[in-house]
Amino acid sequence: MTERYPGYNVLHKRNSVSWNDQTRAVIDARCGIDPDFHQFCDEAEWKTLRSLCDHIIPQPLDRPVKAPIAAIIDQKLYGGKGDGYRDAHLPEQDKAWRLGLAAVDAEAMAACEKPFCELSADQQHWLLGKIQRGQASSEAWQDMPPAIFFAKRLLHDIVSAYYAHPASWNEIGFGGPASPRGYVRMNFDRRDPWEAAEASPGREDQARVENERVG
Repeated sequence: MTERYPGYNVLHKRNSVSWNDQTRAVIDARCGIDPDFHQFCDEAEWKTLRSLCDHIIPQPLDRPVKAPIAAIIDQKLYGGKGDGYRDAHLPEQDKAWRLGLAAVDAEAMAACEKPFCELSADQQHWLLGKIQRGQASSEAWQDMPPAIFFAKRLLHDIVSAYYAHPASWNEIGFGGPASPRGYVRMNFDRRDPWEAAEASPGREDQARVENERVG
């Protein structure tokens, strides 16, 4: 698969004027998250959460650093840091995740006699499709609508965690927080020199050279 921003590494900006000390501290903390450490989830919940994250956003095996999606979610839940809003059909996020993880496993056991983490990729895909369509029926969901949990909690939190980590920024050419430098060239199809250059057919090498200089 051709890289969209070849040669670009957002962390090359770390010691440049693009970021200030506060930005560096926040990004260093995210880069320091242990992908295997968890405090909110028990062992069964942790296995289910990790399997859900790996299935929703599979990361390339050869990627040097992967976004620790499950650990970011666990950290958020343990710290009680919310979004400031939630769907009225869902309980607070910690309860929603505990119910949801237990219910996903209950659905897996009912359908395949295995916990979600032990299902094949095809089985996981099939089961999540049922949950997404609201066709899950386990009593473990209690009063929480499966389809709303899937859309407003499971997908929301997994995708948000993934794109909150520098490991994913290179693939979309994101420069990280624009503090203190900000951006100047705001018009369509224009970019500042400290932004990533997107490769186009026949221009991959040029984009790589430009991106290796970004800082």
